Amino acid sequence: MEDILKKLQSVSTNKELEDLRVEFLGKNGILTQELKSLGSLPDEEKKKKGADLNQLKSKFEEIFSSKKETLEKQEMDAKIQKEFSDLTLPVNDENFGTLHPVTQGINEISAILGKMGFEIATGPDIDDDWHNFTALNIPQDHPARDRNSSFFLKNSLNMLRTETSAVQIRKMEIEKGPVKIFCPGRVYRVDMDATHAPMFHQCEGLLIGENITLCNLVSVLKDFLKSFFEVDDVPIRLRQHDFPFTEPSIEIDVLYERKDGKILVGQGNTYMELMGAGMVHPNVLKNCGIDPEKYQGFAFGMGIDRLVMTKYGLPDLRAFVENDIRWLKHYGFTHLKTPSQTEGL
Repeated sequence: MEDILKKLQSVSTNKELEDLRVEFLGKNGILTQELKSLGSLPDEEKKKKGADLNQLKSKFEEIFSSKKETLEKQEMDAKIQKEFSDLTLPVNDENFGTLHPVTQGINEISAILGKMGFEIATGPDIDDDWHNFTALNIPQDHPARDRNSSFFLKNSLNMLRTETSAVQIRKMEIEKGPVKIFCPGRVYRVDMDATHAPMFHQCEGLLIGENITLCNLVSVLKDFLKSFFEVDDVPIRLRQHDFPFTEPSIEIDVLYERKDGKILVGQGNTYMELMGAGMVHPNVLKNCGIDPEKYQGFAFGMGIDRLVMTKYGLPDLRAFVENDIRWLKHYGFTHLKTPSQTEGL
């Protein structure tokens, strides 16, 4: 049986190793049969032979374990060498397709607001009346509640959310205090033309804390717009407006001009409406269980699709969902240059 140890040392594959284990230690293996024969031997001879067999078994198992580890390492090294890819080689972007402009826009917005300390928050696309309307201080007779303006589920008050403000409500209900979030996502309204769609993308920001003022809001928005449009300055105009969930409420216009078919933000002498904002209404804070005497905050909302159309000169919102491969190739973005909170734009 000593020959079995020599054979064990010479095996070169895991299959050979396993075959040898079965030959020696299996149910009908050499060692197993020898151990069964011990019962017919005299006591002294049985004791000596049993000790020799156990010693042989221990030695076999020790060599087997070492050999198995060696062979597995050799097989892994061979597999790694066979599957090796040089990541420094040039990549053919055509093999990977392109990012949709909306995806690129969400990535850029997330990178900018993330650097400002805002935390991303998400919520359900199907929501209830409380989170989508009532908690936001929207009156019962408000036009947005009209079933011809919003998508309601059949025989239900549940609906496709009309704005990502519903996510803000859910977050405030949990935190009951300071909050600093932004909420990108899909929203749904009964609307369809060259600049409106029944499903589009919004991003809303919210900051709740102590001693928060309108000046903080304006500062955040100016920094965001400069970063997003990649310009040194973006002159803005604030216009008084009326949103049920903010008081005071404002709309933000940016200076721009059209030149060679492009929209140049920060130049010219014409203003364009770009987003809405304001100080969170005390009633909204109360609805979420937050003390308006202690905490204040601001909120802002923007259409991601519109921001992307403005920045990259896309003329028709409908093309965003037509899935024309030629349009996607022309206006798409390489996945290798995706903005992030750590890498920037």
